[in-house]
Amino acid sequence: MTQIRTLIVDDSAIMRKLLRKALAGAGVDDGLILEAGNGAEALEVLKTKDVDLLFTDINMPVMNGIALLAELATFERWQNLTRVIISTDGSACRDSKVDAYLEKPFSPDAITAVLAKALKKAA
Repeated sequence: MTQIRTLIVDDSAIMRKLLRKALAGAGVDDGLILEAGNGAEALEVLKTKDVDLLFTDINMPVMNGIALLAELATFERWQNLTRVIISTDGSACRDSKVDAYLEKPFSPDAITAVLAKALKKAA
């Protein structure tokens, strides 16, 4: 099992479940996968939990993924966080400072590649 704490941020419970399943299939310990339904919920999780890898959608209510990434950039604590955008709307996020962009639907191989990058960055 890969010991990397991961936060999935997406307003779709189905998408969170699919991504959780893909991560588990790639060897991530399911107990280390956290979820949030939007950027504001993600910030609440991040206040109390250390996270190594963040997957975020772009289009969400309350706080979207771009605003979440901008907020995270202001905190020294999250400078080494591997940031991944998973979205159907790539045009909105090409200028965001992220480590990877995955277009929905994503492949298991894409998740494995992101995990390898996150593990290398966390080491």
